[in-house]
Amino acid sequence: MDLRPASLPVALTPLGTADGRPALVIPGGPCRPPEYLTDLADLGEQHPLVVLHPRGTPASGGVSRGWWTDAEDVVAAIDALGLDAADIIGHSAGTRLSLAVATRFPDRVRSLALVTPPATWLTGTAHDGDDIAAMREDAEGIAGYASILTDEPETQDAFEEVFRRQAPATYARWTATEQAHAGIGRMNLAAAEAWFRDIPADALDLIRDASLPPTLVVGGDLDLLTGRRPVEEYAAALGAELVMIRGCGHYPWVEKPDEFRRILDEWLTARA
Repeated sequence: MDLRPASLPVALTPLGTADGRPALVIPGGPCRPPEYLTDLADLGEQHPLVVLHPRGTPASGGVSRGWWTDAEDVVAAIDALGLDAADIIGHSAGTRLSLAVATRFPDRVRSLALVTPPATWLTGTAHDGDDIAAMREDAEGIAGYASILTDEPETQDAFEEVFRRQAPATYARWTATEQAHAGIGRMNLAAAEAWFRDIPADALDLIRDASLPPTLVVGGDLDLLTGRRPVEEYAAALGAELVMIRGCGHYPWVEKPDEFRRILDEWLTARA
């Protein structure tokens, strides 16, 4: 299978060695190079996975046209994989793109697995990060959360510095494992800003009113980026099944790999 035909505007790369009908993985960031997904806790050894590199990442180049319009790139990727409809796994900002595809092209999506999705934009639920932060005792995590609340970088250098400063708060713990993972995938300010442009005023209403395919939401109960209560109400608003991983932040395949792999394995097996 050619994963980068000339007509395809984005790059695709396989993840793992499993054979069969692939699920399509959409990374977050937004527009963070998907190497940060690492091996997704070896999920690709159980289920065939293909990772989409959105516009604005090094492998695809260019710049996002906004997550609503970029849904067309996902449909092009589904076509390139020879699928009538795809099982999609989206992480973080990639969950918006996943929902845009399912809303705009409902016949092209078999199922959605939305991992640690930012949620307040969809439901308006107040963020409860302060309650989660109160349980943190490490100075790095506390400082990182303060940066999340206040810092608004305007240059690439400042953006990268803020990303490093906030990183400890995006995990439930800040051990050598999390520190190594946080350094994977250089973010780009211009690409991240472009992700949010030209979104139709009625996009939220269209998503809320859409007849979505079977949908799973996976949250971390110590995720300071998303909060806990917003993710719970997000799942309810989408009519989705919710699994909340205890003691986990924003990157469950890094922080709780065995539990993450089991949850996604069961979900994808049920779709087979």
